[in-house]
Amino acid sequence: MSASGFQAEGEEPMSHAKKNPSGQPADYHSESGTISVSPYSSLTMKEIPETERPYEKAERAGVRTLTDAELLAVLLTSGRSGETAVQTAQRALVMSGGLAGLLETSLEELRGLPGIGRVKSIRILAAVELGQRAVAERRSCTRPPASGPEEVIRYVEADMRYLPREEFHVLLLDTRNRVIKSVKISQGGLAAAVIHPRDIFREAVKANAAAIVLVHNHPSGDSAPSRVDIESTKRFTEIGSMMGIPVLDHIIVGAESSSSLKQLGLF
Repeated sequence: MSASGFQAEGEEPMSHAKKNPSGQPADYHSESGTISVSPYSSLTMKEIPETERPYEKAERAGVRTLTDAELLAVLLTSGRSGETAVQTAQRALVMSGGLAGLLETSLEELRGLPGIGRVKSIRILAAVELGQRAVAERRSCTRPPASGPEEVIRYVEADMRYLPREEFHVLLLDTRNRVIKSVKISQGGLAAAVIHPRDIFREAVKANAAAIVLVHNHPSGDSAPSRVDIESTKRFTEIGSMMGIPVLDHIIVGAESSSSLKQLGLF
C-alpha cells in the first residue's frame, strides 16, 4: 500500500508528464456539455502545488471544494503511466457524459478505459450507489411536502429522470400533503409501463393515504404527456374520487424537464 492509498492489481502508479506550457484551464466536451479541466491537468501529482492536490485540498478546505474530477480521483487513488489520477478521472467523466452520466455507466464501460480496471470500476460504481442510498435514507426519515407540482418534481426528478425504462410510481400523501412514501407500481419495457388501478389504490389504502400523486418517466427524455397518459389519468382520477382518495396530479419526468398534467389543465 502506498502513502496515497491502495493500488489495484495490474494498475500502474502515476509517473511524470510534461508541464502545460500555458498553465491555463482547458475544457473537455461531451454530449451532455462541457467538463472543466484543471490548469494542472498535464502535471504529475508531485508537480501540482500541494494546496491543490485532492487529498491536501480536501483536508484544508473540505471535500465539498473538490471538483467532480478531483472527487473521482480520490476514489481512483492512482492514475497510469504518464497520467495522474485527476486526468484519468477527467477521461472517465467525458466518457460517461459528466457526473450524472455515471448513474447509467456500466461496469464494462468503465473497465474499458485505460487506467481503470476491475477494482477501480467497482469502486466508482459502489460510491455512486452509496450516494444514492444516502439520499434515499435521509428522505425516508422525513415527510417532505408535496403541496404543488414544484415540490413533487423536486422530490422525484433526481431518481427518475435518467431511468432507462419506463416506471410508474405513486406518491402516498397524508392529510397535510406530505409524502408518506413512494411506491413503484410497475416497470415496463422501453415503450410503456403497465399500470393496474387496483395496484395503485391497494397501496394507498394500506398506507392510509389521504391523497395520491401519480408519477412516471419518459425514457425518451420528452416529458410531454401522450394521449394514453391523459386518458389513464382521467380514469384513475374517477376511481380515486369514488374511493375518497383524490388524485392530486400526474407528473411526467423527462431528462430535460418535467410536466404536471394539473398545471397543463389536462384533467
